[in-house]
Amino acid sequence: MWLKRDLRLHDHAPLVSAALRGPLICVYIVEPSLWATPDAARQHYGFVLESLRDLYRALRVLGGRLHVLTGEAVEVFERLYRAQPFEALYSHEETGNWPSYQRDLAVGRWCRSRGVTWREFPQFGVVRRLADRDTWHGRWEAFVAQPCLPVPGAITFAPLPWADVPPPSADALGLAPAAPPHRQPGGRSAGMAVLEAFLGERSGQYRGGISSPLSAPTACSRLSPYLALGCLSLREVVQATRRQLADLPPTADRRRAGLTAFISRLHWHCHFIQKLESEPELEFRNLHRGYDGLRPAPEEGAGWNPAHFEALVTGRTGWPLVDACVAMLHDTGWLNFRMRAMLVSVASYPLWLHWRPVGEWLARAFIDYEPGIHWSQMQMQAGTTGINTTRVYNPIKQARDHDPKGRFVRHWLPAMARVPDAWLFEPWRMPPDVQARCGVRVGIDIPEPPVDLETATREAKARVHALRAQPEIRAAKAAIVARHGSRRRPATSRRTKRPPAGQLSLDI
Repeated sequence: MWLKRDLRLHDHAPLVSAALRGPLICVYIVEPSLWATPDAARQHYGFVLESLRDLYRALRVLGGRLHVLTGEAVEVFERLYRAQPFEALYSHEETGNWPSYQRDLAVGRWCRSRGVTWREFPQFGVVRRLADRDTWHGRWEAFVAQPCLPVPGAITFAPLPWADVPPPSADALGLAPAAPPHRQPGGRSAGMAVLEAFLGERSGQYRGGISSPLSAPTACSRLSPYLALGCLSLREVVQATRRQLADLPPTADRRRAGLTAFISRLHWHCHFIQKLESEPELEFRNLHRGYDGLRPAPEEGAGWNPAHFEALVTGRTGWPLVDACVAMLHDTGWLNFRMRAMLVSVASYPLWLHWRPVGEWLARAFIDYEPGIHWSQMQMQAGTTGINTTRVYNPIKQARDHDPKGRFVRHWLPAMARVPDAWLFEPWRMPPDVQARCGVRVGIDIPEPPVDLETATREAKARVHALRAQPEIRAAKAAIVARHGSRRRPATSRRTKRPPAGQLSLDI
């Protein structure tokens, strides 16, 4: 049984099926080539190791052992096969990054060359070789409604044909030393504790609390890293949420609204991963190819602005809410969805940066990096899908709406604590005498924005909209909607009478 991003024993179809076949070896492979990719980070490896320790203990209770092997997958399987031939390989399907997709193709070729049957099972409500989206919602509902699989009561384990070797260190894998000191811990035990706390207590804050960076750390479920690494199964989370909904008393309106909205987000989770499953190239190519060349990429040289990129990733843009979000991200590895969208919007419009290098940076920064959601959202927020409404978040307006008293900004940016309330949202405009009185120097303690926000945003939107208006760009939209658009019309919100065609509304 090959474990990848499914680090649990509960509701684990490969384990249940493999246990019926005969003696079983459970392996996780640390693949150096995958940890060398630009979306991999030290914090991800630490989370994986913590999850593997949890899994190791769970297998020991069953009388088995988890073997953590190091090497490229095909090489490891070949070595194992030569030492102890096996007839079948069991795993979950993985919708990962492009290198993992190419790795899976190579493993498939190896299995065929050795006569090994490779049985893969769905991990999420994502459908392999999906022809179109017409039946997708019904198939998602059928998947999450299936009973969760219990851990098998009897498993015969086979020994590894060589001595176990400890996994390599993060340094040995060449992972950059920086890591958020206060990220969430890995492992199923930690994930179950977060799930229980959310369903039992915090879900009442979910609706209305997930947008503000002040309330979001407790209002959001915080389950995303445990779903991304498979410490919890999507199906068990959906079913646990529905059970909690059914048991709520009639007076629990806020919790009912929160849990209902949360289930909508779980559906949304698979909807976006399905995009990458159906079109793996969207990780590095514009979903709508008519947008190629819109923003310059670093490798193209001319037009790419390294100073803008450096200001963003170091939290020195001068827009307080943006820089505070980057500071929180560096410390915790997590941000709520609206603040993530704002970062990508600022990068894509006023800073006019290509989504790919920004996405690689954010992939390393997010402890809950899920390739399918991540790259779909990067393109959607950057406006290169061709089917979604242009989303542009003004960081000054977002600060006024979601941090009006500056509590979040002043917590994460110590220099802002000395800035008077009158200059909280645009501190770079402080007159010299005000700077002197509060002891804050614009351009030193607080950076100046690299561009005028209003002008740069207006010019960027004009470029995007001019491209969208071209007949050949509009003509190509229908094919993208047919392949990737949602077929489920969500409930309308108070702010929008009707969601834009072909997209899921997030106004939940």
